[in-house]
Amino acid sequence: MTSMPNEPVPTDATAAPDDTTAVLADNGKPVESVWDYPRPPRLEAVPWRIRVVVAGVTVVDAPRALRVLETSQAPAYYVHPDHVEMSLLRPSPKQTFCEWKGVASYADIVVDGREAPGAAWTYRQPTERFAALVDHWAFYAQAVDECWVDDERVDPNEGDFYGGWITSNLRGPFKGAPGTRHW
Repeated sequence: MTSMPNEPVPTDATAAPDDTTAVLADNGKPVESVWDYPRPPRLEAVPWRIRVVVAGVTVVDAPRALRVLETSQAPAYYVHPDHVEMSLLRPSPKQTFCEWKGVASYADIVVDGREAPGAAWTYRQPTERFAALVDHWAFYAQAVDECWVDDERVDPNEGDFYGGWITSNLRGPFKGAPGTRHW
């Protein structure tokens, strides 16, 4: 992982909310209901440290991220590949299609012989609206040992389809649990 102090914030991502009147949660972030997130989703740059750990090894340590906000879903965080230990990712043949972002390509995370299949995904050619996501990586909290936003360990989104990270400032219910996929 390389530190990129001058890494630009994509111009097609909106800035994180800077509403000084917002109610703050214990983690210091604004309280947000996932039911207030837009559809189609919005891409937002956040100055929050993002970490992913597998088998005691830090796979991601990023000083900032992009997050996708979509109605009913916890945000998915995308990090620049310079902040990912790319040698621990092994390409997977798995692909999925998102009506908003395009085709996602997956990778397994392999650490000291331990494998987390399909735990990471990226958009090699995202749609124009989500062009800032190109080659950024997102990670399923439910497939790895630890995910962190700043100093808060996140809760994984229920289920195996949505990759949202649930932090203490989010209010649900969250899409992803059994019976919610077609909300």
